[in-house]
Amino acid sequence: MEQPARQYDPGVPEPLPTAAAARTLVIDLEGGLLRSELLMEALFSSPGRLLARFGAGGRPGMAALTDILAGAEIDYARLPYDPDVLNQALAARARGEKVYLVAGRFADHAAGIAAHLGFDGVVASADLAAGEDLPFDRGVIARIAARSRGRVSLKTWAKALRVYQYAKNTLVFVPVITAHQLNFASFGSALLAFLAFSACASGAYLMNDLLDLAADRQHPTKRYRALAAGDLPISSALSAIPVLWLFAVAASLCISPLFLAVLGAYLATTIAYSLVLKRKMLVDIVTLAGLYTLRIVAGAVGVGVVLSEWLLIFSLFVFTSLALIKRFSELSMRESAGLSDPSNRDYRVTDLQIIAAMAAASAMNAVTVFSLYVSSSAVTPLYSRPWMLWLLNPLLLYWFGRALMMAHRREMPDDPILYAFRDGPSRIAVAAMICIMLAAI
Repeated sequence: MEQPARQYDPGVPEPLPTAAAARTLVIDLEGGLLRSELLMEALFSSPGRLLARFGAGGRPGMAALTDILAGAEIDYARLPYDPDVLNQALAARARGEKVYLVAGRFADHAAGIAAHLGFDGVVASADLAAGEDLPFDRGVIARIAARSRGRVSLKTWAKALRVYQYAKNTLVFVPVITAHQLNFASFGSALLAFLAFSACASGAYLMNDLLDLAADRQHPTKRYRALAAGDLPISSALSAIPVLWLFAVAASLCISPLFLAVLGAYLATTIAYSLVLKRKMLVDIVTLAGLYTLRIVAGAVGVGVVLSEWLLIFSLFVFTSLALIKRFSELSMRESAGLSDPSNRDYRVTDLQIIAAMAAASAMNAVTVFSLYVSSSAVTPLYSRPWMLWLLNPLLLYWFGRALMMAHRREMPDDPILYAFRDGPSRIAVAAMICIMLAAI
């Protein structure tokens, strides 16, 4: 006796039938196969180019924007696909089954993804629900339907917000220490400044990751970032950015309007760096050094102490060296992996030697500036035993030399400041420097 056709409910995810029964597999593109939002992927595939096209289109409005996004250039090979769903689809293809994607919008992009993955085509979600114009027998399909993904974990948020990068923001405490303002009120203001900078920087990191989405997915390590890997929805990141910046503004106003102005300068420079400056040779190095130094300036403003010109000059050379080491580490990693020159940086792998030389020169200049400071009359009002500060010179030489050697050996991550917090000998050297400074007071 012939079995009646199975009733199909498009709103309910169905389990895969056995290999013998299944002839067609349909997969919801968004929420099923793709661990991202196709609209957002189109928007951030090349934001600068899309913005230019929108401005020159002559047809303002959502219709024009939709047309531009439909024609956006998306690298389908780099999109974050759900590995379990993709494996099921490839297994179905291996069994000789037909595989179709279900898409509700951007049919051209869906067709491009289907062609890239070797699927049989695309069907509109409305047609599937109505049972119209389907290239297969509706009664013998299996469907992997869109499903709501769980809440993003705190670990994923911490990764996306770069909480580990907050170590850099401890630079706001440097003016408190060097000016010997070791009291509760000063540390309270410095702590508030630290929180403001951390929130501001996290928002900037999210924005930078959105703008660098395509480039990060081609990078051997950055492709694991939360946005690039699809662990954090792009829409969630877009919502978090203004919240973080509003918190930073509120915290800054609790300190002073002048501190808010410094934080605004930091944010404006960071945005300019993300959009333009990081693609300019050596301009990016100077900008990074300036952003590090600006944290020290903000700390002085937040606490209300006069910033020493010696500290500014010393900081500029130190951070220039660290920025060069960071760029050296990135390029050396690409060289070791056999990768080509970076597409979003104006450097070549062949620049490694000159970058290393400049990093070493900046480091030695920092030590020279510190030696001149210890020899000057500026130390007398601040230190009762200024001669002890000379003990810092060999420690500075050791740490800079070690950082350069580790970078040359390809044993340093791409951020030397974080390296200083994680590397055992570096922590010992930094702790010894702090002890010497306290003993010299």
